Amino acid sequence: MRVNHAGEVAAQALYQGQALTARNPEVAATMQKAATEETDHLAWCEGRLRELGGRTSVLNPVWYLGSYAIGAMAGACGDRFSLGFIAETEKQVELHLREHLQRLPEADTGSRAILEQMKHDETEHGARASSMGGSALPMPLKAAMRLSSRLMTRSSFWL
Repeated sequence: MRVNHAGEVAAQALYQGQALTARNPEVAATMQKAATEETDHLAWCEGRLRELGGRTSVLNPVWYLGSYAIGAMAGACGDRFSLGFIAETEKQVELHLREHLQRLPEADTGSRAILEQMKHDETEHGARASSMGGSALPMPLKAAMRLSSRLMTRSSFWL
């Protein structure tokens, strides 16, 4: 659950950075709404971590600052690129959550309920970004996103 919490720290910052540099007010509003929803996910994960006797990642400030900067840069590249970046990000997050749900014990209904709702919301965020005109990202960028995601998840697991 610490990994999911760290991911929500990053997602919140990513959306806030993108909202800051969005050109279209509708895109900015969509990014702000998604950031608010990510804040809900953050609270759910943190609460569940406490229930399980865990702790948040000590790297969360790094994830926040880095993701905010990435979000601002994505937004600066234009709304279509920024929306495409969100669509791809959420696609990768949904895959991570699906894999996590498969590994999660059936008896852990508390974590399962949180992850199912998060998966639903992330799928909606990605679909919304695509429907608003998000452009497909080049394969090398998608691969770089997957690599950085692995780095974050593995680091957050231990730290």
